[in-house]
Amino acid sequence: MLNLLSIITFTPAVAALILAVFLRGEDEAAQNNAKWVAFVATLATFAASLILLFGFDTADTGFQFVEEHEWILGLTYKMGVDGISVLFVMLTTFLMPITIAACWNVTHRVKEYMIAFLLLETLMIGVFTALDLVLFYLFFEAGLIPMFLIIGIWGGKERIYAAFKFFLYTFLGSVLMLVAMIAMYVDAGTTDIPTLLQHQFSTESFSLMGWQVIGGMQSLLWLAFFASFAVKMPMWPVHTWLPDAHVQAPTAGSVVLAAVLLKMGGYGFLRFSLPMFPVASDIFAPLVLWLSAIAIVYTSLVALMQTDMKKLIAYSSVAHMGFVTMGIFAANKQGVDGAIFQMISHGFISGALFLGVGVIYDRMHTREIDAYGGLVNRMPVYAAVFLLFTMANVGLPGTSGFVGEFLTFMGVFQVNTWVAVVSATGVILSAAYALWLYRRVVMGELIKASLKGITDMDRREKAMMAPLVAATLILGVYPAFITDIIGPSVSALVDGHALALQAHEAASQLAQN
Repeated sequence: MLNLLSIITFTPAVAALILAVFLRGEDEAAQNNAKWVAFVATLATFAASLILLFGFDTADTGFQFVEEHEWILGLTYKMGVDGISVLFVMLTTFLMPITIAACWNVTHRVKEYMIAFLLLETLMIGVFTALDLVLFYLFFEAGLIPMFLIIGIWGGKERIYAAFKFFLYTFLGSVLMLVAMIAMYVDAGTTDIPTLLQHQFSTESFSLMGWQVIGGMQSLLWLAFFASFAVKMPMWPVHTWLPDAHVQAPTAGSVVLAAVLLKMGGYGFLRFSLPMFPVASDIFAPLVLWLSAIAIVYTSLVALMQTDMKKLIAYSSVAHMGFVTMGIFAANKQGVDGAIFQMISHGFISGALFLGVGVIYDRMHTREIDAYGGLVNRMPVYAAVFLLFTMANVGLPGTSGFVGEFLTFMGVFQVNTWVAVVSATGVILSAAYALWLYRRVVMGELIKASLKGITDMDRREKAMMAPLVAATLILGVYPAFITDIIGPSVSALVDGHALALQAHEAASQLAQN
């Protein structure tokens, strides 16, 4: 369909413009109108993305639905999706109506709140559809602004500190990526991503300030992109902004942050690092694998020590993103399949966990674990739903959380057995902190007087959770919904990576002889 990607990308932005120009007043009717406009716009965007999914040819490993137009200053507006990016578009559009539904109790500057989320959706989709370096960078960086405002205006008591920490960490990492993009343009003469995927950047080692740069230009470019994507995921040890951001962000902000924004780092590794800099990726793979293993174990141990529910789930997210980076840089079919599956699955599970925390926070206005206990006696539906996502977070077979972790371990085990063994302890630790949280909050006797009148989930909250429950169970039982779509693109990515390494090795042997 003509310009379908542009329609999907910019429908939320058009709705934000409508709200900004035409909606007036701060009364209850105006607030409800703002919420309904945002909800309908995100729902329409999801409907358009379904057309994209049903029209997508899974056998085609190239980019589809490509749009290309002359832009400004000689730059090109180019968009398209392949088997990898189309799923991230679907994840974003699927979650945004749920996110807007989670905002229904907001009463402070509602119009601006809705505008921030609508603009954020446009920018997130743009990251996954951009096929030009400049366009990608604009979407990637501009997405910081709405989230900065969401945390800084509608967040908790320490929201200003958390907002600036989030912005500075992610922005400073991306500055190096911008320098690398300029170097890529100078070397290749284009900012077109499909063309750059075919370009061979130099791997000839050279001396820089007395240091021998093994892997040449590829290594420097890889490190620059790594600085940006590692912070975005975030990887250990540049993860410290995430718990603060999650704790201070409103519920809907935490959902988007965990479910979509963190995935931009993993997507960047798949779109740029692995295919464009294969030799450098191979050189630095052991480093990434061990950083991932450390992240899984360390942040799981830290999660065990938390007293705030949001902070515990935030550290859990860092651990689960460790499985993602581990799978990506295993650079084999099972590893990359598992990494992508884990990102999609984590989007559903982490989003649901933060929504679950938001449900009881709206009633009690505290996230302290010790403030709860025995909720199963008053909230049986909530207890059942929260148990499902707790088990999915642990990786229980039959849920989507199991499939991603299992595939990742299969991929990593073929590359580095010790990394797989160390990382496997993270599965045990995840069960420890997840079940500990559930026992303290939900199980036991209802002895706290403040909880005597707490009510179970209402219809809106059940409607928010229902699609996430369905997605988690369906993907757990029938993972082919994901693997069939990503399979050909992942095979092309992995095969291309392997061929590039073989060609480099052959060239090195020839040079030595």
